[in-house]
Amino acid sequence: MAFSLHSNIAVCGLDRRCSSELYCFRQDKGLFPRTRRSLRGCRFRGHRVSCHLELESLVRRKCCPYLEGYFLSSSNDPSLHEWSAVPDIWKSSAEKYGDRVALVDPYHEPPTELTYKQLEQEILNFSEGLRVVGVAPDEKLALFADNSCRWLIADQGIMATGAINVVRGTRSSNEELFHIYDHSESDALVVDNPQFFNRLAESFITRAHIRFVVLLWGEKSHLKSKFVDEMPIYEYKDIVELGQQSRHAFLNSWPTGQKYVYEAINREDVATLMYTSGTSGIPKGVMLTHQNLLHQIKNLWDIVPAEAGDRFLSMLPTWHAYERAAEYFIFTYGIEQDDLKLYQPRYLISVPLVYETLYSSIQKQISSSSGARKFVALMLIKISLLYMEAKRIYEGGVLTKENIQESLIIVVKDWLWARIVAVLLWPLHMLAMKLVYSKIHSAIGISKAIGVTVQNGYGLTETSPVVAARRPSCNVLGTIGHPLKYTEIKIVDMKTGEVLSDGLKGIVKVKGPQVMKGYYKNPSATSEALDEEGWFNTGDIGWIAPMHSMGRSRNCGGMVVLEGRSKDTIVLSTGENVEPTELEAAAMRSSLIQQIMVIGQDQRRLGAIIVPNKDEVLAVARRQSIVNDDSELTENKMMSLLYDELKTWTVGFSFRIGPILIADEPFTIDNGLLTPTMKIRRNEVADRYSEQIEQLYNSFIFHRNTMGLSSEKTKLRKYNFYYLKRGMSFYCLKRGIK
Repeated sequence: MAFSLHSNIAVCGLDRRCSSELYCFRQDKGLFPRTRRSLRGCRFRGHRVSCHLELESLVRRKCCPYLEGYFLSSSNDPSLHEWSAVPDIWKSSAEKYGDRVALVDPYHEPPTELTYKQLEQEILNFSEGLRVVGVAPDEKLALFADNSCRWLIADQGIMATGAINVVRGTRSSNEELFHIYDHSESDALVVDNPQFFNRLAESFITRAHIRFVVLLWGEKSHLKSKFVDEMPIYEYKDIVELGQQSRHAFLNSWPTGQKYVYEAINREDVATLMYTSGTSGIPKGVMLTHQNLLHQIKNLWDIVPAEAGDRFLSMLPTWHAYERAAEYFIFTYGIEQDDLKLYQPRYLISVPLVYETLYSSIQKQISSSSGARKFVALMLIKISLLYMEAKRIYEGGVLTKENIQESLIIVVKDWLWARIVAVLLWPLHMLAMKLVYSKIHSAIGISKAIGVTVQNGYGLTETSPVVAARRPSCNVLGTIGHPLKYTEIKIVDMKTGEVLSDGLKGIVKVKGPQVMKGYYKNPSATSEALDEEGWFNTGDIGWIAPMHSMGRSRNCGGMVVLEGRSKDTIVLSTGENVEPTELEAAAMRSSLIQQIMVIGQDQRRLGAIIVPNKDEVLAVARRQSIVNDDSELTENKMMSLLYDELKTWTVGFSFRIGPILIADEPFTIDNGLLTPTMKIRRNEVADRYSEQIEQLYNSFIFHRNTMGLSSEKTKLRKYNFYYLKRGMSFYCLKRGIK
C-alpha cells in the first residue's frame, strides 16, 4: 500500500489510557486511530497538540458487493451478482419495486413515506455519510433508538460500511446502555433524539469514549450545551447530505484521484451485536453475521408467502431479533410496512402478549354485553371451537406423543365421525363468523378478513432468530412447526446427552446457517452454548412428534413441541427474559421468607412460590397488630405480609413479582425438590404445583380485570406499539381464509 506525507495540519489527541497512541482528525476521514490498538477511555477534552505532518494512505473501506459493486475493481467477482451482505437486498428491491411505497411513518416529524427506490438511496447516502465522518470497517457503532423509518436506514447504512451496529431501545436503563456500549467497544453513538441524548448525558456520555454522535430525529439546538462542544454531533440530514455529496464527487472523479481501496463484505463478517437481557448476570453480546440474517431473509417465505402489495405491521421494537429478520424479509417482496387500523395490513408480527391482550379485550367486551347477547356469543364460540376440533381430527392435525399406529378400522371410524360432526356444526360456525368474529375483526383492524390464521413459531436471538414455525398448509395447534430449510433440530437426554427418539422429552439443540458466530469476548459462554459440531444448546425442553402414516396425527410428524426451560431463565409472554436467581436472592434477605422460587414462564408477569417462615410471619403480624395473641393468622393476611416484603426487598429490580403461591411444605432433598447441593429443582417444583400455578394466574388475571387494575393499554394505532426485550417466540398473524 502506498503512503505519502503532506503538510496539512491535523489535530491529534493523546489517549489517556494508552499514552503511546495518537488519533487524528482529517476532513476526509473524520477522527481515526493511527494504530489499530484500542482507544478505550479516550476523551476529547484536553491533551491536544498541533501536528504539522499528516500520514496519508489509501484508506481501506468495505462495501456491499451487490449494492455497491461499482466500488470494486473486479467486475468478474461472482459476489457482484448475488447477496453477500444484508444491505445487498435493497438493490434488488429497488429494481423490482422502485416506485412502490415501502415505508409509511406518520408518527415522527416530518411524517415520512418512502418508495423502494427512495429507501435505497437514503441507505446509500447515510452509509457514505458515515464513511465521510470516519467510520471504518469492523468498527462498532451503538444504535440506541426506537421504531422509525430512520432506524432502518441507520441500521442498514451502518452495515453497508462494513461496520457492526450494536442495538438497543431507549427504554433500557442508562447503566445497561453504558454496559452494552462499553463492553462492545463501540466508537460512536447513533441516538433517537435530543431528549434521549440529554437523558444519557450525565451518567453515560461522561464515561464513554465517543468519537461522534448522530441524532436520527430533532435538532442539535435542543441538546445540553456543555456536551455539544466536546464532540462532533451530526443531525440525520447532515449525514445524508455528506453522503450524497461524496457519492456525487466519487462518480464524477472515478477512476482518477481516489484515496480508498475497497473490499467486499464477506458473508461471515459480523453484521450486528445483539445483547441478551435479564435481571441478573452480565448480558451477552450475540454476534450475528450477514450469513445468519441472509438465511432468514431467504427462507421465511415458506412461512409467510408474501406478495408484492401486501401490507405488514410489526408490534415489536425494531431492534428485536425477530422484528429485524421479518423486516429484512418483507422488504425483499415489495411489502409495505405501516399502521394497523388505518391501512388494514395483511400480516401482523408479534410476541404472545399482544394476542393475549387482544383476547382479554375480546373477553371483556363479551362479558360486558347484555345477558342474551353474552349467552349467544359464548354458545356460538363454543360450537365454533368444537367444529375446529373436528376439523383438526379429519385433517390429521391432532398432536400425540404415541409412536403406535392405530388400526385402519379405528382410523376410518374416527375420520367419519369427525367429518359428520364438522358438517353438522359448519352452519353454526359460519353464523359465529358473521355475528361474533366479524365484529372482533373490525375492532382490531382486520375487518376484511373472513378468518384469522395464527402461525406459531420459535427462535432465539442466538439463532437470528427463527428456528422453526408452522406453515400455512400445516398449522398444528400446540407445536412450533417444522424446522426451517437447512436447519436441524435434535432432542438429547438432559443427563447423558444422547439423542432421543421421537416422542421423548429432552433438551432442544439446533444446527443451521442461522446459528450465531458466538458471544462477543466471551469464549467460555460460547463453548458452553455451541459444541464443536456447531450444535447450539437452546436450554429449552421439548420433543418431536412421531411420524404416523394415517389417522388423526398423520400430518404432525417431525413437528417440534416445547414444554419449558432447562435453564433458569424465565421467558415471559412479552418476550422479555428474566433471570430469577438474583430476585430470589434479594427476597431471601427477608426474615419472613424461608424459601422462594420465582415463576412466570410464558405468563404476562412474574409470580412466586414461597415457603414462609411461619413463626417470624406470625411475630411480625402481632407486632403490627394484624392479629392478637389469641387469633390465628389467615392465609390472606400472611400473603399480604409476604407481598409487602417482596416489594421492599426487590424494589430496585426491573421486574416485579405479582401473584404469590404459599407452598404446603418446604423444598427438601427428601421430597425431590432440592438437589444434593441444595439447589431448587425448578422443573420438579413447577410440575408438583402445576395446577395451583394455573389457578393462581387465572385468578390473578380475573382479579386485575374485574378490579380495573390492569396497566397495559392496547394502542393498536401506535407505530411503536410495544418496546419489548429479546423474545423466543415467533408469531405471525395472517389475514386470509381458514
